[in-house]
Amino acid sequence: MEAIRILEDEVRELIRRRGMDPQREPEEMRRLVQAATADYDARSLIGSLPLLPDRDDAEKTVFDSVAGFGVLQPLLDDDTVEEIWINSPTAVFCARGGVSELTNISLTEENVRDLVERMLKSSGRRLDLSSPFVDAALPDGSRLHVVIPDITRRHWSVNIRNRVDTW
Repeated sequence: MEAIRILEDEVRELIRRRGMDPQREPEEMRRLVQAATADYDARSLIGSLPLLPDRDDAEKTVFDSVAGFGVLQPLLDDDTVEEIWINSPTAVFCARGGVSELTNISLTEENVRDLVERMLKSSGRRLDLSSPFVDAALPDGSRLHVVIPDITRRHWSVNIRNRVDTW
C-alpha cells in the first residue's frame, strides 16, 4: 500500500499544480491518473520506489480517492447497495436487498470528515457547530445525511441512500 500512497500523493500534487477540479473533470482526471500510474510504474522498475501490486487496481484506488469518495466509492458504484451508514469510523455498514451488513472498511475520524467535506462540496452545504446536521444530494443523485457531535454521542453519523433508478 506504500506504493499506492506515494502515487496518490503525486497525483494530488499534479492536480494542485494544474488547478484541476477532480469532480468536475472526471475524464481528464482518469487520463491524469493513468499517465501518472504508467510513469510511476516505469520509475519503480528502475529506481527505489516500491512496486505497485496491480496497476489496474492502483489506478482505480487512486482515481476513487482523488475524484470519487475514496473507500466508499466501490459501495456507491455497486447497484445492489441501497444504503451506507457510518456509525463510527470503524463501523461502516451497507444494505443490500434490505439486509444490512458490516463492511470491512475502517476509517479514521479525519477520513470521515474529509469524505463528508468532499461530498458536501458540490451541494454548497456546510456542517459545523452552528449547523450540526445536513441533508444534501450527491452529484449522482444519492442522498446524504450527516449529524455531528454534540447531537450525536461521539462520532459523526453518516447515512447515504444510494441513488435508485426508479425515483
